[in-house]
Amino acid sequence: MNLIKSSLIVLGSISLIFLGACSNNQPAANTEKNSATSNAKAQPSAASVAKTEGQHGKTHGGQVVETGAYHLEFVPEKEANKTHLDFYLLKGDNHEAIPDANVTAQVQSPDGKQKTVAFKYDANDQHYTGLLNDTLAGQYQVKINADIKGKKVDGRFNFNR
Repeated sequence: MNLIKSSLIVLGSISLIFLGACSNNQPAANTEKNSATSNAKAQPSAASVAKTEGQHGKTHGGQVVETGAYHLEFVPEKEANKTHLDFYLLKGDNHEAIPDANVTAQVQSPDGKQKTVAFKYDANDQHYTGLLNDTLAGQYQVKINADIKGKKVDGRFNFNR
């Protein structure tokens, strides 16, 4: 009985060695598309979208979020003792400005403190502006809330100071 078990183990081991020696070391090519990755919409980071020309038109050099029919773009401009915040709220394929929204931002500073910044519409430049009176160095997290005639549109952004 032991002789039979030993013979089977030796025969199995030799078979595996020959099978490995005869196999092709190159992996088989997968010609099918992976539907899970090709159909999924990846969310680009704000940094990868920043300062690029979007699929719907030219950006203003900021971080872009496309949400439904809306195009949101956030452009922070650091000054000596404050940060000037520009926010472009556009709609449709033509990226028409929306002048009558109520826009606010919830800003979390690097030390974790929360601030609310109100935005006003600048009719000349067709975008919303706000001021953040904070000079702490580090990364700021920004959630912009826009109320467009009762419809809520939100975008999340960040910037370093």
